[in-house]
Amino acid sequence: MLLVAQVDKQLGLSEALAAALRDERDPDRISHSTQQLLRQRVYQIAAGYEDQDDSDALRTDPVFKLLLGQAPETGSPLASQPTMSRFENSISRSMLWRMGEVFLEFFMASYTHAPEVIVLDFDDTADRVHGEQEQACYNSHVGDHCFLPLHVYEGLSGRLITTLLKPKVLKGAQMLPIVRRLVDRIRAIWPHCKIVFRGDSHFTYPEVMDYLEMQPHMHYVTGLGTNSVLKAKVHEIEQEAEGLFRQGDRVKVLRFHTLRYQARSWPHPRRVIVKVEVTEKGTNTRFVVSDLERIGAKRLYQKIYCARGQMENYIKDHKLGLKSDRTSCHRFSANQFRLFLHSAAYVLLHALRTEIFGHSAWSQARFQTIRASLLKLGASVKEHTDSIRVSLSSHSPLEQTLRNRFALLASLPPT
Repeated sequence: MLLVAQVDKQLGLSEALAAALRDERDPDRISHSTQQLLRQRVYQIAAGYEDQDDSDALRTDPVFKLLLGQAPETGSPLASQPTMSRFENSISRSMLWRMGEVFLEFFMASYTHAPEVIVLDFDDTADRVHGEQEQACYNSHVGDHCFLPLHVYEGLSGRLITTLLKPKVLKGAQMLPIVRRLVDRIRAIWPHCKIVFRGDSHFTYPEVMDYLEMQPHMHYVTGLGTNSVLKAKVHEIEQEAEGLFRQGDRVKVLRFHTLRYQARSWPHPRRVIVKVEVTEKGTNTRFVVSDLERIGAKRLYQKIYCARGQMENYIKDHKLGLKSDRTSCHRFSANQFRLFLHSAAYVLLHALRTEIFGHSAWSQARFQTIRASLLKLGASVKEHTDSIRVSLSSHSPLEQTLRNRFALLASLPPT
């Protein structure tokens, strides 16, 4: 966890997020600043303590006190669960807006120079609610009351761009302002960067596609739901593939095809990629719509569209690795704030994995593996008059790895 705190210090993430919050408490009657409260909560989430109740047990923990700038033995206890609850419920919509701006700024600042291309991966995930939360809706697909938080990552690197809590699937008129704001902010810094919008079939918004087609250096690749018109267009292709399957000793047959299709809500025909796969289980036909005209159908489907499957791993790290579905507050704004706290923990652990443990066996590890193997190490913490000593086991197999990473962090100038 000392490594996580050092990464945060280098990035300045928690400091920037805390600066986006307005503290309306009486300064003469508080013991913990907004920045301390935010850091405590984010560090606890990164360490696997995602619930507010964990604050009561960890407020006297010597390592967490050390992370928050307190002496491990003689320092004052950290914030308790009631203090954390009041903190989370004090966040307004304007503060959340500023925090969203911080995440976007840190995403762009994570590049040393303007990238040639970035992929904006959009996806939703089901977040079942635990009680009478504001704006929670019943979702027939999930079969329960839930939120559907929107996750946006850079698809080539896994860097988090933003996470937005929402009650249900957005309509095109609601998604367009989100996409436009992201693009405008990115374009202001990287005017010549090529941007690709990527998502599954329910992100095939006519409003978004119309907007992207009018922008320079912008493209989209999204799934497309099937219908009777598309089925009729690919009927012969399916029959041909099924015939080849029967003739070829029932070996899997895979065919790709390009066609032109215009839905009723589209102003003109668009390129649609068809994948027909025939196996023992039957015929599986999928559709993708894109304005990338010069890329072959097979490469566009397999190398560009299917690469969005990596985003599932990013969401797993965020949702399962960091338990970001703990949106059990009553107020919607408090739950959005919680989602941002988990997003901050994601940014720190992603930076730890890619920047500090890059080019090592840990660079591809899931957050749960990093936590179990690297963060939850037993240590002896001793406070002296002029120093604090944290001692790990001399038989630790990770001794040299940790020494090298601490030395690397010590050599880096703060950003």
